[in-house]
Amino acid sequence: MQGHIPALLVEGQNLAQAWEKSLIELYEKGCDVKTEYDKPEDPPSKDCSMTIVVHDPLAEPMIHMDFPGGLEDLQEYVMEVLDGIKDHCVRTDSDDPDDTRWEYTYHQRLFAYKVPGIKEVVDQIEIMAQKLAKTPFTRRAQAVTWQVWEDNTCYDPACLQSIWCRCLPDENGDLALNMNIRFRSNDAYKAAFMNMFALVQLQQKIANRIAELSDKTVKLGRYVHQADSYHIYGSYFKTFEERFINALSERTFEQRTFPYMMAKEMMDAAIPSILEKAKKMGERSE
Repeated sequence: MQGHIPALLVEGQNLAQAWEKSLIELYEKGCDVKTEYDKPEDPPSKDCSMTIVVHDPLAEPMIHMDFPGGLEDLQEYVMEVLDGIKDHCVRTDSDDPDDTRWEYTYHQRLFAYKVPGIKEVVDQIEIMAQKLAKTPFTRRAQAVTWQVWEDNTCYDPACLQSIWCRCLPDENGDLALNMNIRFRSNDAYKAAFMNMFALVQLQQKIANRIAELSDKTVKLGRYVHQADSYHIYGSYFKTFEERFINALSERTFEQRTFPYMMAKEMMDAAIPSILEKAKKMGERSE
């Protein structure tokens, strides 16, 4: 319908399948929208509001071979979100024009949320885990990233907006941690897979913490990834078609994906070099 942003839904048993289906659905049914980053010669982006349901977040194959980047990049991003290896790259004074470091990291906003006038930082993930350990079915276990006093006017506001979790008993009576993720804006091709992969690792981290606090078995339930604007930029749309869309007919799903368990050893081996790289980023940023 003219003037309406398509609201699309895809479901997949595993992460790689769900992400692939989301790109196909966006490609076929998305609308054309200009962006604030377009150059005059750029075609419009392909856009929609997207809901992606991953029924078994840890099911293999987890990794899609066609996500832009490599395994070391993926490991680096996981460590950025879960471990805060780049929190030192965030600027400390928003009023200092000479401080050109980042506006935020997701780790900082989730694990060390800062409010002006309050000395203590807020570990929202720990609070979530504590709430769920006490009352698994609570509707109040959430974490937010948006800072009204900063993000309405800053150049690069947070894309991830919120995380919401709730536990239900599975068929064996064990708790299953369900997670909802909401992005205001999500680059479907160049960022979404890495976002989803890292956030599933965060889902596992929260489940482990709930288990530790409650002395109960906590498994992963479904993962739901929602994006208000799920888009492919026009500036690289042709590349996306050539690399991703054409591969759908040239290779089987098995050839387009591979198990995380096969990649984990290689990703873990990259950790020392990733930490050194992150340290040097901070040195250059100061």
